[in-house]
Amino acid sequence: MKNTLETRLGIFVLLAVLAAFIILELIGGVNIFKPGYHLRARFNNIQDLKVGDAVKMAGVPVGQVEKIQLATNEAKVEVVLRLNKDTPVHTDSKATIKFTGLMGNYFVALDFGNPNSPKMEQNQLIATTEQPDLSTLIAKLDDVASGVQNLTKSFTGDKIDNLLGPFTDFMRQNNPKLSAIIANFQGISGQIAEGKGTVGKLIYDDSLYNSAYASVTNLQNTATEIQQTVAEARKVVDQVNSGQGTVGKLLKDDKLYVEATATMTNAKEILQKVNQGQGSVGKLINDQEFYKNAKMTLQKLDKATEGLEDQGPLSIVGSLASSLF
Repeated sequence: MKNTLETRLGIFVLLAVLAAFIILELIGGVNIFKPGYHLRARFNNIQDLKVGDAVKMAGVPVGQVEKIQLATNEAKVEVVLRLNKDTPVHTDSKATIKFTGLMGNYFVALDFGNPNSPKMEQNQLIATTEQPDLSTLIAKLDDVASGVQNLTKSFTGDKIDNLLGPFTDFMRQNNPKLSAIIANFQGISGQIAEGKGTVGKLIYDDSLYNSAYASVTNLQNTATEIQQTVAEARKVVDQVNSGQGTVGKLLKDDKLYVEATATMTNAKEILQKVNQGQGSVGKLINDQEFYKNAKMTLQKLDKATEGLEDQGPLSIVGSLASSLF
């Protein structure tokens, strides 16, 4: 090979091209020689995004911006992204244009999405989110700074005197009253701190605490006794329901019911016999002859007592003796 100028120039150009490829591969993150696939993203404003800017996922370069063009029949800008073959972009992933630093270096950021969602295919359209650009943020900061500046101007010079003048006059005119009020507050707080007065005793006196504690203890004991009483009442009710004890047997034992029924039946039969005049009691109640004899006997007794009223005691005794002997 001849060592001519053309040969040296060709070698230099070849080395320059190789060096450029190596720089783009190692520094720029552009994987020209690696297989990949393309995705499309549409934005309302791409700000200062340029062809060749990086595409990152969680801060890791995964591709580059390959093409920027206006979307057909849509008022948006379409950005073609060339991604590495092994980049896990899912159907619910989103693309966002972000910037790094104050120099305005923009890139396209992709989020992971749901790992269970399907992966995106060649030339598929990815969803996007919009962020305010740096110029808009700077304009808003400028407006905020202007507002702060105007606010500080209102508190300088005569304006602050106009604002604070009535307040200072009020403080100057009522200085003795305010001093007395503050002194009274100090005295009251001192008495409270020493445990004097109603509030001080409420705060520092242990007797109130002891009384409250005893009351709470009594309430707890009462509640415990009530619980025990209720538990015992439940036991009694359970025993009654189970037929235990006198009341339980009265309520649950069928023998008592049978005996009571038999007793009522017998009483009914006896009353029926009495009403019919059967038996001694029935005859006493229903026999008219017995009624007549009893009436005649009472009449004779009445006459006898009338005759005895006219006789003296000795004659009565004599008549009784004669009737006996």
